[in-house]
Amino acid sequence: MEARALWVVGPSQAELRTEQLPDPAEGQVQVRTRFSGVSRGTEALVVRGGVPDDQRSLMRSPHQVGDFPWPVKYGYCSVGRVEAGALPAGTPVFCLHPHQDAYVVHATAAHPLPEGLPEARAVLAANVETALNVAWDLGAGPGDRLTVVGAGVVGALTAWVLGQLPGADVELVDVRSDRQALAEHLGVRFALPDAARADRDGVVEASGSGAGLHTALQLAGFEATIAVASWYGDADVRVPLGGAFHSQRLTLRSTQVGHVAPQRAPRWSTSRRLEAALRLLASAPELDALVDSEGSFDDAPTDLVRVATGQPSVLCHRIRYP
Repeated sequence: MEARALWVVGPSQAELRTEQLPDPAEGQVQVRTRFSGVSRGTEALVVRGGVPDDQRSLMRSPHQVGDFPWPVKYGYCSVGRVEAGALPAGTPVFCLHPHQDAYVVHATAAHPLPEGLPEARAVLAANVETALNVAWDLGAGPGDRLTVVGAGVVGALTAWVLGQLPGADVELVDVRSDRQALAEHLGVRFALPDAARADRDGVVEASGSGAGLHTALQLAGFEATIAVASWYGDADVRVPLGGAFHSQRLTLRSTQVGHVAPQRAPRWSTSRRLEAALRLLASAPELDALVDSEGSFDDAPTDLVRVATGQPSVLCHRIRYP
């Protein structure tokens, strides 16, 4: 069986390539893709070749083929239906797989969608999983005053997750004033950086910029933690530690979805975390607003480059398969 996959083949260059699929072996499934999502921040780095040399092996996605910088088959937001193999035919599943119209994976990599979760919304599952891990790494709790800097998909989803905490006061901060409507839709407050509330119990930096990190440090309260969710790639980011960083006894903490947050790791596997993200998505129709761009798989090479390099207003681009 032939399949087509989206490859990044050079700086801001992508194309569809054909490959042969094996028949599913014991314990495997063959999946026909319905939708996939472009994880804009990470995939923008991949498209421009911004993965640092010393991180190329560590930042591989599951089922990636090829090596950074290129050619590489990359992506991790795929939703499809089982056609054959170890799960019943027709089962809708989410898989951390690159953009490809059909593929064969082990059945444990194909996560059945919970009842009530539309396939089109499920492309956000990997980002919700990231947001859940960020909230854990931040150590946020009920009643906390929390700020997320950066209203991209991960930042917005993190603010939404934190907003589910009882009594939490959550503010989403971004330089784009048009993100206010999104914040209100997700049930959290919005502010431009200059108007953001300070003395926060916890801050998440998800802007992908040095300016956003500076803002996060300014907003943190005494002995607060700033969880840095941004992946800056090969960018040289200045960290302003000469101000209140020492006198406020602040903690800068990296948060990355490749590992479960330490306090959960003894009990939580990555599979359990992803299943939790899928359940959260199933009961959250308001998150449909994060998918604000869609195109066909045939147009995916052009759309990937356009979204990754030329349209900062796009939150999540969804690829639709025939």
